[in-house]
This record gives sequence, structure tokens and C-alpha cells, in this order.
Amino acid sequence: MRRTAGDAMRRHVRLWATATRYALTEQGRNRFAMVLVACCIPLWITVSHAIMNPKVVSFRLRSTGQTVAAAGNEITQIVGALNSVTLIAGFMMFAASYSSTGFDRRLALAGFPRAHLVLAKLTVLVLVSAALTAYATALLASYWPARQPVLLGVGVFAAAITYGTFGVVFGFVLRREVEGMVAIAVTSVMDISLLHPMSSLGGAGALTGRLPSYGAVQASFAAGYSSDPAWSCLLPQLAWCSAAAAVSLYAFHRRTRSTLPRPAREVASVD
Repeated sequence: MRRTAGDAMRRHVRLWATATRYALTEQGRNRFAMVLVACCIPLWITVSHAIMNPKVVSFRLRSTGQTVAAAGNEITQIVGALNSVTLIAGFMMFAASYSSTGFDRRLALAGFPRAHLVLAKLTVLVLVSAALTAYATALLASYWPARQPVLLGVGVFAAAITYGTFGVVFGFVLRREVEGMVAIAVTSVMDISLLHPMSSLGGAGALTGRLPSYGAVQASFAAGYSSDPAWSCLLPQLAWCSAAAAVSLYAFHRRTRSTLPRPAREVASVD
């Protein structure tokens, strides 16, 4: 019995590893995304530091109720890092999901377990988000030290994985590639811009707490300029990510299902 259970476990691991290798290969083919990762994040952070006004401004953190002070260019660096990470994670996962739908469907119809395909996409999503998070937080740390570096990393990771999940949803739902790119860009830019602490809505808007990146933005600024923990503000972020994951699972199920007609005898029995 133990040997049978062990064989089944090894089989599941092999299927997961195979599906993950396919998913990683799909990501590796996206050379434009690699260029964005290498250039976009450091360029955005560096330009923000060099061009934006370094004057210290005060703003209120809704997550902790504190009023904190930060340099204007540092604020823009955090916002730019979050914006670039969400855009790139969304683009990468959208491109992979959009282009691999037909391949996933053929694998599913050939008998490859769809659960392993989903788990492989989740694995790649976590790996992509973790890599973007490490890169962005390291660049931010090279300019100024955050008071809570772990919370900063968690905030950036939450933003990346949320928009990566959005990218998967758009890849399964939308029919044209340009539609997905525009949807990710517009959603990300509008979301992060409304949460900018130097904007009127970002400081006191009643609806900002329901935006997808609210938790990530609040956690990132609390990590940078406050010593109080702000982990609870990530709960709305978790809700958005969970809802998007549920939609993506349903869309994946529909896109990979068999559309072949049932046998005539089965139809006759139903009639």
C-alpha cells in the first residue's frame, strides 16, 4: 500500500514538473518581457529619484492612521516600482495564458490532468512575482532603507501576484491580444494613480480601500516610513487575488473542455 501511494505521489510530481517546464518555457520565449524586466523597473525608479521634487511632504496612512513624512521622489519611486511590477507581471502572465490556451486544451483532451496544468501556472505565477519583487525591492533599497523591508517585499509581491492573476484571467477571457494588453495597462495605471498618497483621492477617497492595489500601496508606504505593522491592510488584496484566481480557474475549465458532440446513443437516451 505504501509503495502504491509512493508511486502515485511520484507520478503527480512528474506531471506537475512536466507542466511547469512547459509553462516556464513559454515565459522564456517572451523576450520583450525580459527586456521590460531588465530596463523598465530600474529606469522608472532611477528617473523618479532624479527628476521628482525631493521636498518632504506629509500624508496620512489609512491603514495605520498615522501621519508620516517622506521625500517626494521617494514616494514616486514606490509608486513607480509598484506600477512597473504590476504591468510586467500582468503582461507576462497574460501573454503566456493567451498563447498556451490551445496547447493546454490539446493536453487536456489527450488525458493530461488539468489540475496539474493549473498547479503549474500557479507555480510560474509565484516564481515570476517573487523574481519581480526581489528585483524591485533591491533597487529601492539601493536608494533608501525601508523601516520594515519584509513588509515592503510582501507589499510588492502582493501587487505582482494580484496583477499576474488578472493577466491569467484576461488571457483566458479576451479574444484578442491587444485587448488584454490595453486592459492590463489601463487597470494598473488607473489603480495605482488613484492610490498615490499625494493625490486627493489617495489620501481620503472612500472608494480607494476597495481598489485592487490598496493593500499593496498601504503596506509599501507603511513599510517605508512607519514602524507599526500594517498586515491587515493586505486582506482586501487577498480578496481580489482570490476572486481573480477563482475566475481564472472557471475560465480555464471552459477553455480546455471538450467541445466534441456526445455519442448519438447518449443523446438518444437523454431525449
